[in-house]
Amino acid sequence: MKRTSVITYFLVLGLVGLAFGCSGQKMGQGSSNSVTTGDSIMRLQGSGASFPKPIYEKWVNEFGKVNPTVKIDYQATGSGAGQKALLAKTADFGASDDPMSDEDLKSASSEILHIPTVLGAVVLTYNLEGIKEPLKLSGQTISDIYLGNIKKWNDERLAKDNPGVILPDSDILPVYRADSSGTSAVFTDFLSKTSPAWKEKVGMNKQPSWVTGVGVGAKGNDGVMGQVKQTPNSIGYVELTFAKANTLPVALIKNKGGEFVEASIDTVKAAAAGSVAKMPDDLRMQITDTEGTGVYPIASYTYILVYKDQPDSGKGKALVDFLWWALHDGEKFGPEMHYAPLPAEVVKKVEAKINSITSGGKPLRQ
Repeated sequence: MKRTSVITYFLVLGLVGLAFGCSGQKMGQGSSNSVTTGDSIMRLQGSGASFPKPIYEKWVNEFGKVNPTVKIDYQATGSGAGQKALLAKTADFGASDDPMSDEDLKSASSEILHIPTVLGAVVLTYNLEGIKEPLKLSGQTISDIYLGNIKKWNDERLAKDNPGVILPDSDILPVYRADSSGTSAVFTDFLSKTSPAWKEKVGMNKQPSWVTGVGVGAKGNDGVMGQVKQTPNSIGYVELTFAKANTLPVALIKNKGGEFVEASIDTVKAAAAGSVAKMPDDLRMQITDTEGTGVYPIASYTYILVYKDQPDSGKGKALVDFLWWALHDGEKFGPEMHYAPLPAEVVKKVEAKINSITSGGKPLRQ
C-alpha cells in the first residue's frame, strides 16, 4: 500500500471514531424508541411458562413468515421467572399460567395487562408397563400419592377406582416441578379444591413446599416429561401436548360431577364455557374443578403479560401486532397441538385489552 493511501485510511478511520464519540451513543445502540436494530430487524424477548411453549414457538415461527422484520425469542423459563422478568423489565413480555398476584401487580412500575391466549390441560402421565387402559384418578388419590400416603401402585384406593386393572406391586415415584411453575399452580389449585389434607399441608402455589422424601423434582414440562419417560413406575403432571408428543398414557381425572374425564379440546372448552360470565374485568381467573357435564377438571387459561403503556413505541407496536395476529390467525394452530381456542366471548374481551395498549398514552393498535 502506498504511503498516501495509508495516511488517508487512518484519517478516515479517525473521523469515524470521532463521529461516534461526539454522538454520545455506543456503537450499535439506537435511540430509546428505535423500531429496529442495525440489521433492520425488531427483536422482542419473551420469558415465562413452559405450559404454552409448543404453541408459542409455532406462533413465533408463523408470525415471522408474515412479518419477517420482527424476530421474537421466547424462553420457557417457568411462569414465576416470566413474571419476575417482566417486573424487572428484562423481557418485553412475560408469560404465565398462574395470574399475577395483587401484591406483585402493585409492585410494578405501571399497569400490567393479562392477555389470555389459549386454553390447555394439565394431565397426569405415567410409566407403567402392561397397563393398556387409561388409569382413573381422583383429586384425593393424586393428593395422597404426592403427600406420600399412597406408596404402591396396587394400593386399594387406586384399585377401587380401576376395577379389573392389575396394578403392579411397585413403589410409586411422583415427579414434580422443581422450578416456579404455572403448571404447578394449576395442579395444586385443583388438589386444594378436592383434598382438604392437601389444602392444609401444601396448598396452591407456583413453587409449593413439596413433602420431604416424596418424589423427585425436574425443571419445566420438558424435564418432568423426560423423567417420567425414562423412569418405570413414575407419575408426573405436564401440559397435555408434552404427553401426546412423547406417546405416554394420560389418566382420566374425576371431575366435580363424579365423571372420570379424558383431557381433550372439547373437555377443556367445556371447563371454560361455564365460567365465562364470571370472568373479571382484568381477565385473571382459575377454571379448575368447575361444574358441568364432560368437564375436564385440571384446565387453565395461559396468559401473556404486558405493560399497558409500552416504554418503546416501536417494540410496543410489534408486540401488539403479534398479539392481535395470535388471537385471530394463530388460534387455528391450537387444536393440532392440543390447545383449545378461547371462547368467543373471551376473544372480544381480549380484543379490548389489546386495543387499550399504548405508548406515551397513544394507542398502538391501528
